[in-house]
Amino acid sequence: VQLQASGGGLVQAGDSLRLSCAASGPTFSRSSIGWFRQPPGKEREFVGAINWSDDMTYYADSVKGRFTISRDKAKNTVYMDLNSLKPEDAAVYYCAAVEGYWLKLSMRIPSTYDYWGQGTLVTVSS
Repeated sequence: VQLQASGGGLVQAGDSLRLSCAASGPTFSRSSIGWFRQPPGKEREFVGAINWSDDMTYYADSVKGRFTISRDKAKNTVYMDLNSLKPEDAAVYYCAAVEGYWLKLSMRIPSTYDYWGQGTLVTVSS
């Protein structure tokens, strides 16, 4: 599976963005997708994930209610809508994939994932 994250940019606080994670590979349709972010000078952190079999989504508490993950299986693309952006949301955002269905706790862990995209930068000005 190869992943390409896009959609980042410079926005003002309160604005919205849509990030895309386009994938290729025969197993993408059976893959769970996670989104992570790495703020400047900080460690990578879990943002949200979507499970492959039932499209169940999970979110970090810091983004719950503001970010929404969805999947378009026909386009082999997973989206994450970022609404009501805050300066603390600024980071490089990565999508990652792992084949199969995973428990909620496992999907929060970076080492669960086998494939990673290159990241897309989100900058939020106050």
